[in-house]
Amino acid sequence: MTSATMPVRCAWAGNDPLYCSYHDREWGVPVHDERLLFEFLILEGAQAGLSWITILRKREAYRAAFAGFDPEQVARFDDANIAGLLANPGIVRNRLKVASTVSNARAFRLVQEEFGSFDAYLWRFVDGRPIRNAWPSMKEVPASTPLSDALSRDLKKRGFRFVGSTICYAMMQAVGMVNDHTTDCFRWQEL
Repeated sequence: MTSATMPVRCAWAGNDPLYCSYHDREWGVPVHDERLLFEFLILEGAQAGLSWITILRKREAYRAAFAGFDPEQVARFDDANIAGLLANPGIVRNRLKVASTVSNARAFRLVQEEFGSFDAYLWRFVDGRPIRNAWPSMKEVPASTPLSDALSRDLKKRGFRFVGSTICYAMMQAVGMVNDHTTDCFRWQEL
C-alpha cells in the first residue's frame, strides 16, 4: 500500500502489524463478553510498567496459561498452578502479577454473583453507553480520569489488585467504555 491509501490511525498504533490489527479490530470496540472483560482486566494489569506491545505479543501464551481467561477456572488455581506459571516464559513472570490474576478471578466471580455479570457491574460506570471523546491528538488523551479513579477505588474495595486508575482507564479504552481514538483516526467515526 502506498501512504495515500493507508488509513489514518491513532499515532500509538505505529506500523507494527500486531499493533495495527489490535487498533483496527479491537481497541475501543464495546465488549460485553465476560471472558474478554476478564482478559482485558488481567492483561492491562500485566502491562503495568511494560509496553502494551509486549503484552500483545504474549497474549496467546496468556490465554493458554490462564485457561482461556475463564475466571471460574482461574479462581481455582492453587500454589502449584502459580509455581508453574512463574516458570512459564510465555508470560510476564512477576509473582505479584501472577498471584493477582488468581485473586482477581475470585473477586471477579464475587462481582458476577452480586451483579449478575461483571459486564453489568462495569458498564454501570458509564450508564451502559460508551463515552465518545473528541481528542485531536494523543497528547490530549488523559492517562486517567475521575471516572477511572472511581472504578479503581471500587475494584480495590472489592479485593482486586493491579487496578490503579491508569490501568482502569486503559481497560476502559480497550473495552470501548470510552472512545479515545483521535478525531483524525478512521476508527473514531466508525465507533
